[in-house]
Amino acid sequence: MNISLQGKNAIVCGSTQGIGRAAAKELAQLGASCTLLARNEQSLQQVMQDLDQASGQRHEYYAVDFSDTEMVKKTVRQIVSSKTIHILINNTGGPKAGPIIDAAEEEFTNAFQQHLVNNHHLTQAVVPGMKQAGFGRIINIISTSVKTPLANLGVSNTIRAAVASWAKTMANELAQFNITVNSVLPGYTDTQRLRSLIDTNAGRRGVAKEVIEREMMESIPMKRFGDASEIAAVIAFLASPAASFVNGVSIPVDGGKTGTV
Repeated sequence: MNISLQGKNAIVCGSTQGIGRAAAKELAQLGASCTLLARNEQSLQQVMQDLDQASGQRHEYYAVDFSDTEMVKKTVRQIVSSKTIHILINNTGGPKAGPIIDAAEEEFTNAFQQHLVNNHHLTQAVVPGMKQAGFGRIINIISTSVKTPLANLGVSNTIRAAVASWAKTMANELAQFNITVNSVLPGYTDTQRLRSLIDTNAGRRGVAKEVIEREMMESIPMKRFGDASEIAAVIAFLASPAASFVNGVSIPVDGGKTGTV
């Protein structure tokens, strides 16, 4: 099975922590040169130092605020002006937790911009090079809420579903160019985002964080949280030549929690 990414260039969004960071490390280990995008420059520098360079990979980073769409567009145009991007990992931190009935209008519009619109601009920028190379992998990190909405994540559920529909539509359009578009749906994964959600739910219900954590683990058939590296392994496979006929799917990586076939 060919999973080598030597000679491939990847953009990894949200790459300073959690799943994004783990994905960058996994792609680099398979030989890809990674361009890291995130807000915190110091954290970007730290992650870049951890990336494998044994195959002559040339990694770089750009400090980008995904709440600034024009900044995202300008940055990706700069990146593709100097090299072909073969792999795009769309990954952005989720909207704040809360019931959908309480969500303000700007919560939806801001999340739509940060997730779907930014994904679209990034994709539009990298696809011409992918077409020319005859190889492209666009992988969106979304959520299992695409399959079954999660309680107290009203805005996130709404936006994630929109991204999944966008991704499926894009997959159908780009497949003829040997460009695949797939989505990875992480379940409860032990990241800063999950810890923040645990804190929020504990405060809302007036119980200890350990209670929330125990309830969440009990809802997973494997009775534990996932590790970011386990999500990254699936991302890396989808990015590889071996996944050439996998297209337009949303894959839960959740220990069996999602209650759909």
